[in-house]
Amino acid sequence: MNLIRLADLSAADVHHIWDLVASPARPLSGTVAWSFEGYGIRTRTTFVQAFRELGLAFTELPGFLKTGERARDLAGYLDPFYDLYVVRESNHARLAEFAAASRRPVVNAMSSDGHPCEVLTDAFYVDTELRPLAGARVCLWGPPTNVLRSWHELAAVLGLSVIHACDAAFHQATPGVQFTETCPTGIDIVITDGWPSGAEAPAWSLTEAHLAHMGQPKLLPTPPFSIGRELAFDPLSYPGFCGYRQKELLLPVQKAILHHCLC
Repeated sequence: MNLIRLADLSAADVHHIWDLVASPARPLSGTVAWSFEGYGIRTRTTFVQAFRELGLAFTELPGFLKTGERARDLAGYLDPFYDLYVVRESNHARLAEFAAASRRPVVNAMSSDGHPCEVLTDAFYVDTELRPLAGARVCLWGPPTNVLRSWHELAAVLGLSVIHACDAAFHQATPGVQFTETCPTGIDIVITDGWPSGAEAPAWSLTEAHLAHMGQPKLLPTPPFSIGRELAFDPLSYPGFCGYRQKELLLPVQKAILHHCLC
């Protein structure tokens, strides 16, 4: 099956992926086509390591969705050679079009609309390391981004209630999301993401005073984070920072995603 948007998964799919994280990783067979637009330093590192640890052959196809070919023609020509595609592509519509045309599973390693693998990893961390996700108070902070939109989708899939603190201009009826313009209290973890290109929202730079008002929650800034934009301070100085070690979970979660899509 594909993993293009978290909204396409069921709650059972999400929990199956998380259950696989705790299971010994069985070797897989086949060849992966992977294409990473931009740097993708962490996602690229952990996916390539996942391919190696699972015994999958992999071939890099730089920018293959940037060609002028129709998606169905690309899929028709390439599908005989690959068992899975892992693609980081800013044009989400193009990625979704290719996934619909291909007979092979396609994994979204990040697009303009979502970052499903990252959010499955972060949510797994909350669920296993902090408190069960169903009872956790999760605050998304700042203007909507692909990461925060994937959190919106996960909330709807799992029947969660997350709080999104951002400017009223971004508020909309979204299942599982409580929008607010004020700093909430009683938060277990706050998640930030780099602001969209061109966004200037100094009122939404997260400060230590905000965290104190929330009750000193864990802080998970989605990398690469920018001090002076979404964060007003160096998160390394905050006792609740859970960034470096937490992102080690990308590898086992991505291995579980590959198993889920291929098996």
